Amino acid sequence: MTQPIVLASGNRGKIRELQQQLGHSGYEIIAQSDLDIKDIEETGLSFVENAILKARNACRHSGLPAIADDSGLEVDALQGRPGIYSARFAGENASDSDNIQHLLAQLEGLPEQQRSARFQCLLVFMRHHLDPTPQIFHGTWQGRILTSPQGDHGFGYDPVFFVPEHNCSSAQLVPDTKNKISHRGQAMRLLLNHFSTTQLTDAGQ
Repeated sequence: MTQPIVLASGNRGKIRELQQQLGHSGYEIIAQSDLDIKDIEETGLSFVENAILKARNACRHSGLPAIADDSGLEVDALQGRPGIYSARFAGENASDSDNIQHLLAQLEGLPEQQRSARFQCLLVFMRHHLDPTPQIFHGTWQGRILTSPQGDHGFGYDPVFFVPEHNCSSAQLVPDTKNKISHRGQAMRLLLNHFSTTQLTDAGQ
């Protein structure tokens, strides 16, 4: 019998990428929105705290194991901002375009060598909402911030995140390539390796 797991995210871009990578894992992946589970307020002070909050919320309301992703962009010239506030860098309910334009304005005039940045992804897997040992998987993707958006793939800050090894923006990578090298792809491979060596026991208890 296929084990269902809830994805604790309302971000359609993240859900799409996670489902693509989990599609051959042998688990049934369900977005929390399909179960009418609302997003929880992200009150943590770190990626991992927010991911645990989201996973626990999804477990509690679904009675199923859950995976939560908290990720964002760290820009060295901005002392690590926007970080955990990446989705709302330009304000509450900001669009991807709003956030990108706000970021570019913050970095206006900075030379290339001072535009270093990285994406961070923290994935958390919880068997149930009382799980005392959430499993945590971390991926980091190094790059720099472009001066203008390039490319149509991806979401979030992908159009202005330059990937040196491919000499293009993240938004110019085809999805399969991005999933192999991205912060989320790295964290997901660690999670899938965990799944391959561990039985999902005590789910829903």
